[in-house]
Amino acid sequence: MVFIGSHKQFIDSVCTIVIKGNWGNLLKVKNASAFTSSTIHQVLLQLSLYDYGLSHSFPFFKWLDSIPNYSHSLQCSWVMIHILTEHKHFKTAQHMLEKIADRDFLPSSSVLRTLVRTHDNPEVNSQVLSWLVIHYAKSKMTHDAIQVFEQMRLHKVKPHLHACTVLLNSLLKEGVSHMVWKIYRRMVQVGVVPNMYIYNCLFHACSKARDVERAEQLLNELDLKGMLPDIFTYNTLISLYCKKGMHYEALSIQSRMEREGINLDIVSYNSLIYGFCKEGRMREAIRMFREIKNATPNHVTYTTLIDGYCKTNELEESLKILGLMESKGLYPGVVTYNSILRKLCQDGRIKDANKLLTEMSERKVQADNITCNTLINAYCKIGDMKSALKFKNKMLESGLKPDSYTYKALIHGFCKTNELETAKEAMFSMLDAGFTLSYCTYTWIVDCYCKKDNMDAVLALPNEFLSRGLCLDVSVYRALIRRSCKLERVECAEKLFNEMEGKGLSGDSVIYTSLAYAYWKAGNASASMGVLEEMTRRRLMITVKLYRCFITSDVSENKMSLIFWNHVVDRGLMSRNSMNKIQQMLI
Repeated sequence: MVFIGSHKQFIDSVCTIVIKGNWGNLLKVKNASAFTSSTIHQVLLQLSLYDYGLSHSFPFFKWLDSIPNYSHSLQCSWVMIHILTEHKHFKTAQHMLEKIADRDFLPSSSVLRTLVRTHDNPEVNSQVLSWLVIHYAKSKMTHDAIQVFEQMRLHKVKPHLHACTVLLNSLLKEGVSHMVWKIYRRMVQVGVVPNMYIYNCLFHACSKARDVERAEQLLNELDLKGMLPDIFTYNTLISLYCKKGMHYEALSIQSRMEREGINLDIVSYNSLIYGFCKEGRMREAIRMFREIKNATPNHVTYTTLIDGYCKTNELEESLKILGLMESKGLYPGVVTYNSILRKLCQDGRIKDANKLLTEMSERKVQADNITCNTLINAYCKIGDMKSALKFKNKMLESGLKPDSYTYKALIHGFCKTNELETAKEAMFSMLDAGFTLSYCTYTWIVDCYCKKDNMDAVLALPNEFLSRGLCLDVSVYRALIRRSCKLERVECAEKLFNEMEGKGLSGDSVIYTSLAYAYWKAGNASASMGVLEEMTRRRLMITVKLYRCFITSDVSENKMSLIFWNHVVDRGLMSRNSMNKIQQMLI
């Protein structure tokens, strides 16, 4: 069978064949070149206009899949999804949407813009695009979910409440709380009326940001709207107040819940107990524990109390709570053991710590990084590096990987025992493992070399970085110069500075301020002023935070240095506001 005439006639002919059920005739034109994306798109649209439901368009769509070397275009799939949605075949439509959702070009604004304009049914558009937001948000493709949401807003398509809730939750999980508020404002702009699920997302954002003021504004907003907060709302508020040490406010939420007939659950009690434990107020914490009603204490409850007692040096009380916990049929996990282990190690009771470790092993409680690091650090503090390394090897054997805390403990330990080369090897191992060095780590190494009056070894450190194929950036020089200046080894700092500049690296405010201050303390006012002039030329500013690094507990030294800081202000290297704060510190 051959079709003659215009493109429209061809489409009409195909539609007629599909509607009449003459599939044999369709097979005669079963040719990929005849069925272009544009043709199929128009056939599907035309079929959807007839009052035949899905009895023709969907079988035709599936039949096309049987054509060799043919695959549906995005546009055709999009039309079919809309037709399915319009006829309430939601599961099929959603499944098809998820299949095409992960194509790289679908979330792009230009493609979405074109697709949204294809159909003018706002209800169907809202349903399909809301599914798309949910799919991307649940797939941790938050950026793509936001792109779809933005296109909905621009085309005045109202998203479903569930899609908004899923998107907000996804943003919270990714830790981008500021975006939660941005999406919320835009959501309201397109006419979405927030429910308690949405408000709970907002309270969660406040809790993450520790923003009490905003949380209280939301609570007032709920009161004005006549909306009743639920247990999740109140638990989030109690947790926020307890994190901020605002016990009175947390207890006022408890009172409000009781007035409204909402029973506290164990999450509520755990937050209140944690708040008291955090402040070392163990009497109030245990009183709250005894007041628990309509809820059963769990692992978190007992572990919080045990940790609280350990931190207030009441080990015996923590062991009593441990006994009570076990009498209730709850056995300690690794977090509980870690709290007791930390206290034993702080008290120098290494033997008892090892006994506890044996008990953990007998009870099949798997040690974690915190367990191992606690013992490694304890051994390093007493200078028993052999035991520390032995424990590190046990850590590796059990499948755990050393973290930055492990390496720092070992570096500090080797520095304490004057095993500088081993300390340095541990430092380079830390870098090889992908961790960054803190200023403290460099300090330990430089201090040890300084005690041995071996500043040449400090000067050689940058080249060791290069010889090992490690990145040598300004942070390395910053730490070395800053510490050398602090130790009044100005000559060493000067050499490091010249070497840094010779390698094409530019110093920052920390480096220049350290040098200028060290010259000033050494009585070389001319060199100090020269460094400040260079800072002025390069427009490097000194912040209050940076200033705090240079003040000491020695009042006479701070008064002497005030002349230096006046020179800093005179050159415009510090704002007037910063200087006012500094003067308040010196009063």
